[in-house]
Amino acid sequence: MSMSATARAFPFRRGWLAVAAACLVAAGCSSTMVRSGAPVVQSTNPALVQASAQASAGADRDSIAALLAQLDDATLAREAANLAEGDPLYNHMARALRSRGLPLPRPMDAGGWEMDLGDRPPAERDGYRPPVRLALLLPLTGEMAAAAAPVRDGFMTGYHGENRRRPEVTFFDTHGTVGGALSAYDRAVAAGNDFVVGPLSREEVDALFRRGTLQVPVLALNRGNVDPPPGNASFSLSPEDAGLAAADRLLQEGATRVLAVVGNSDSQRRSAEALRARLADAGVEVAAVVTTAVTDFVPFVQQGTVDGVFLALTGDEAREVVANLSMAGLGGAPKVATSQISSGTGDSGADAVLDGIAFPSEPWTSRGYAPGMPSAASAAALVPTARGAAARLFAFGHDAWLLTAYLERLGGQPGAHVSGATGLLALGDDGNIERAPAWSTFRGGSVVPLADARRR
Repeated sequence: MSMSATARAFPFRRGWLAVAAACLVAAGCSSTMVRSGAPVVQSTNPALVQASAQASAGADRDSIAALLAQLDDATLAREAANLAEGDPLYNHMARALRSRGLPLPRPMDAGGWEMDLGDRPPAERDGYRPPVRLALLLPLTGEMAAAAAPVRDGFMTGYHGENRRRPEVTFFDTHGTVGGALSAYDRAVAAGNDFVVGPLSREEVDALFRRGTLQVPVLALNRGNVDPPPGNASFSLSPEDAGLAAADRLLQEGATRVLAVVGNSDSQRRSAEALRARLADAGVEVAAVVTTAVTDFVPFVQQGTVDGVFLALTGDEAREVVANLSMAGLGGAPKVATSQISSGTGDSGADAVLDGIAFPSEPWTSRGYAPGMPSAASAAALVPTARGAAARLFAFGHDAWLLTAYLERLGGQPGAHVSGATGLLALGDDGNIERAPAWSTFRGGSVVPLADARRR
């Protein structure tokens, strides 16, 4: 059964409208930006030479990204500016620059991603071109309904906060099952929707993408093992992305031998595996991947210098681990964590042991603001699903709405990005949304934004 967003008022509908009003007053509408810079003299670098050879040979994107992560900001920017148009390495370097929040010397070379926009009205000057009829596929009932609620409310807050033309939105309940998601997609198509957002789980997304060519284009709200078919896209806050971001940061810190301490959850293990693979591509050794059951880290130090530590842990898990790391002489080693480290914190006295640990975060949740949104505090006061741990999914839902309106711009104007609540959003040529997060750290036991996202 489908439900019109304008016909059915969910329990927090009033909150959506109140937050939307604050959005319009406080921030206005989000927009895309393309930046440029001036070329400078090229220099040679072994990692760059290897990356160039791999790009020319059509090597895996991750292995090239790992090599480029070894370059400092100045070298990366200088060498990118010197590449000729059409050089197969340029888009890889542009993605690396964008992930660090740095300007591109020129737009990315065309990547070939193209979406069928049907009969949408022409785009606004900033590229805003939303669908005409949009279907939102979420588990409104079942075990996943609680996780879907902040995504739904963030999406609708962004929707109601837009004062230009908006699509008719209809909800389809997937019940959190593969069969439910496939059925919901088919019903959305039959109902005449020209764009679909969802489904939410990895299993549902994989099942839908395995169909290959899709009649109506999709922005999936997760990333599984199946790439988006041509003309479709996926957006996620995946654990793998957190691991890749942490690996790149450790490479930028000059780490050559890394120790990883990982919790027992599936997401923590997935982050660690992504980190391990990215570091291996860069020739960096992972000394060990251990759990919190290990309390003595001296043997790992005795086997060789450890100059980087990765923590896929919650805050309460990390406090004890960091104390044990210090006892092993690793107190001064650069430490990078996943965003889970902020969970279970809040006591500045106890959390002081976490000072200096860098972790990726979302601009809206870590800094309290983002383009096109009211403050996080204002939203939390109005909408229960914008509070606490759910705020991250609320921001994710908002950015899903933003992407529906700007996918054409992101796909058709290489180098374009949207400033979202979860970070800088861009579209990769594989259809996956690439997100450059904000970075935070602990100072005096309190979470604070890092002024420079690439250095402690």
